[in-house]
Amino acid sequence: MTLAVVEDTPVVLEGIRSWVAADPGRRVEIVASGNTVDSVLGGEGAHADVILLDLELDGVNSLPRIPELVAAGRRVVVYSVHEDDATVMAVLRAGAATFIAKTETREHCVDTIVAVGRDRPYVPPVMAGALVAADGQTSRPMLSAREREALLLWFQGMNKQSVALRMGISEATVKQYIERARVKYASTGRAAPTKTTLLARAIQDGLITADDIIEYQSLAADHHTRD
Repeated sequence: MTLAVVEDTPVVLEGIRSWVAADPGRRVEIVASGNTVDSVLGGEGAHADVILLDLELDGVNSLPRIPELVAAGRRVVVYSVHEDDATVMAVLRAGAATFIAKTETREHCVDTIVAVGRDRPYVPPVMAGALVAADGQTSRPMLSAREREALLLWFQGMNKQSVALRMGISEATVKQYIERARVKYASTGRAAPTKTTLLARAIQDGLITADDIIEYQSLAADHHTRD
């Protein structure tokens, strides 16, 4: 798993390097690091599997960069000292795959990076607490606007290639949006492995209305088919 680290505090960066090096399975390789998004992704980090992003770089909040990175198909893990519920939920709404607090352990940090790189669910403790507290103990996941748009077009009958053309992104990015939605549902204990169940979850949660699915055909026969 290749990792690009955007972090402006040298001691924290060295800590991340030591945690990655100490991982018994050697599952992660740091291929780029630096104190700005542009410097890291403009070089060897351009094709890293996962971006570990500090939420505050030289006193500037990096939250506005998250939607841009996600729209480009990047898997973003936010790593921050700011671990209040509002911050965690803002990060998830922006489209980040997950959130790790800087107070959490090496195992949580490395395991989260690996899980995100494989599009698998993993919810660190601080993020779990924020999800439980959000919206009065609801298990509704926080989907970004682009994730919701991709799901809606897909549910309306478009294949993933057509969704990509409509949204002006790659088919691989569309697949990532859909898989991220599945991961987010799985992390709340409401797995949605099929197109049918994912649609049902989205309608139940008010993320998509039945009227939105204007061209949608019944997927009952496809209940056990993964797309």
